[in-house]
Amino acid sequence: MFAAVGASLESTVRWRGGAIDRLLDERHAGIVSAAVEHLQRLGWLVAIEATYSIYGERGSIDVLAGHPLCRTVLVEEIKSELTSIESMGRKTDEKLRLSRRSLCRARFGWDPVNAGRLIVLPATDAARRLVHKHTTILNVAFPARGAEIRAWLKRPEGDLAGIMFVADIARGGTTRDRRGLQRVRVAHPRVARA
Repeated sequence: MFAAVGASLESTVRWRGGAIDRLLDERHAGIVSAAVEHLQRLGWLVAIEATYSIYGERGSIDVLAGHPLCRTVLVEEIKSELTSIESMGRKTDEKLRLSRRSLCRARFGWDPVNAGRLIVLPATDAARRLVHKHTTILNVAFPARGAEIRAWLKRPEGDLAGIMFVADIARGGTTRDRRGLQRVRVAHPRVARA
């Protein structure tokens, strides 16, 4: 019904007084921090949550980066978890197109020669499993991984689209999937009888 009139529906999940939002925001912020730190070490200029509104296309880019020496613009979409793959591909395509056309010039002062788009995920087993599960689709839209991405970020030449995993600074850089883990203490038999 919403699609027929060009509208969309956004809902909010509440859990324990909104704590779920804070948890997701904290994780997202940790991944953004790790991604930004990495780019800045490599000489990229970085803008966080760069908003745009151009001819009815509106939104914000989690990390918009520019490499002045190589005249390259990069759009990073930070995801604490992988959800709608179709929507993610369409939206990052829009953001990259607008960055090429005008956002890079407005933010950094030059027209880009090269452009890249990266989906940045936490370096957890769960995130890697989900990417592997949807590998057929993701390999078409975001084919680059690992060493190829690292080399391109150091010296960007040509265009690139890929998926990068980063350690989450907010969680101390851990990569294990700790969901559902909890410490259980078993009482010693003699203590239990007492």
